[in-house]
Amino acid sequence: MPRSFNIPIIIALSVSFSSMVQASTHTLVERVVSLAPHATEIAFAAGLGDKLIAVSAMSDYPPQVEEIEKVANYQGIKLERIIALQPDLIIAWPSGNPQKELDMLESFGFNIYYSDTKTLDDIADNIEQLSLYSDDPAFGHSQAKQYREQLTSLSEKYQVEQPVRYFYQLSEKPIITVAQGHWPSEVFSFCGGVNIFENSPTAYPQVGIEQVVVAQPEVMFYSDHAMADGGMWQAWEEQLPAVKNKAVWSLQPDWLNRPTPRTLLAIEQVCEHLESVREKR
Repeated sequence: MPRSFNIPIIIALSVSFSSMVQASTHTLVERVVSLAPHATEIAFAAGLGDKLIAVSAMSDYPPQVEEIEKVANYQGIKLERIIALQPDLIIAWPSGNPQKELDMLESFGFNIYYSDTKTLDDIADNIEQLSLYSDDPAFGHSQAKQYREQLTSLSEKYQVEQPVRYFYQLSEKPIITVAQGHWPSEVFSFCGGVNIFENSPTAYPQVGIEQVVVAQPEVMFYSDHAMADGGMWQAWEEQLPAVKNKAVWSLQPDWLNRPTPRTLLAIEQVCEHLESVREKR
């Protein structure tokens, strides 16, 4: 997973697409509950923002969502409250919400859509499929189209030729990173980044300073919430190319860690940093 849930769930953290319920035709709903910050943003992009009656804690975008009741956090979901609200649609996050509680909601007959984006393309797919529950599916389809077009433009703008070895730090104590194939690793791959822990057997491995030093990353990234200034690595300046060359940068965590249309902003941010490293070679 951030300013969303705990570290392993930071991501979306995280984030192939699957859903228990997929609308293939226009199925109008009036009362929607979102159980993850990224799902809330996707709901707005799909044209369901005015249907949201409850969302998860840390759902803070767009700004108007802060006034909506909160019924989920990293500890779980408020099962009884959700049942009392009687939503027509629940947008759940299988990587972050307790499956036992979701199974219980399903057993009560609630309509659950599972949003579990793992690729950049999945973001547009989620928007399109959720738009079929809205008053105006054309709106969501236009948002998905715009996202895909912007993604293509970024691909053309940052045509990657030379890979760059990177380290992404999610937290400082303990030091936790992300293995390849787990969100947001695809953002870095899109920009030509090569994960120094790509072969880790766990999704969000805890690593030691020595492991990072041995891997010799050319660039190091961290989320704003993880470290104040990246200063913990200064003592290793002579051993770490990234520190020696001042290629240690902070990334906006919500752009990066939540798989939403704002991921495009994270891509721009990461690609620019990696391009600057290439230019200095």
